[in-house]
Amino acid sequence: MNLSVKDAAALLTVSEKTIYRWIKQDLIPVYKLNESYRFNKSELLEWALSRRMGVPVSAYEEPESRTLPLPSLVEALENGGVFYRIEGDSRNAVLKNMVRELRLPPETDRDYLEKALIARENLASTGLGQGIAVPHPRNPLPLHLNEPSLSLSFLEQPVDYQALDAQPVSVLFTLLSPTARMHLHLLSRLCFVLRDGGFLAALQQVATRENLFAALQQAEACLARTAP
Repeated sequence: MNLSVKDAAALLTVSEKTIYRWIKQDLIPVYKLNESYRFNKSELLEWALSRRMGVPVSAYEEPESRTLPLPSLVEALENGGVFYRIEGDSRNAVLKNMVRELRLPPETDRDYLEKALIARENLASTGLGQGIAVPHPRNPLPLHLNEPSLSLSFLEQPVDYQALDAQPVSVLFTLLSPTARMHLHLLSRLCFVLRDGGFLAALQQVATRENLFAALQQAEACLARTAP
């Protein structure tokens, strides 16, 4: 909770008036301390990125760690894997069944992870629209992860996810990261590649793992060419 309204406006490249309007509409994650509004940077960036607001890369980088390598989406998906025909007739049911399939260290408390994912959804839906959601914990969890994991799950049947466009969700990207920096890095890249027509088509067609990875690699290559 280290950002003021002025800081939040600068971070999101909007006016302070817009920030106050979002606060009044109860749209933006904010805390009130001693009659002043304060924001958590990680929560604010996650909120903005999940709404595809086009936050610049520099906003979520940490100057002291810029020299450290960050994973690609392809690498994270190789860690997490692709899963088909996840069953369930509700949001919570598919989350439960999806967690049971994830590639996780043997000592992972899957019940704890399931509850954390549901708690995050109860704050606000992670549905991005077009039948896609990105369930993830609100903060990095002690899951003994050495590397970030991005898992892609196709549902047996679409479920209501309270997404912004009201479309039922049939595709889940589950993002688990050891640090907030990696989480924001991957979330930003994921929001970008989900605008790529080829990758979206592969998702809609429930493509094979081979074709999904090829489409994702091509979308990330496009991201690399457009990055400043």
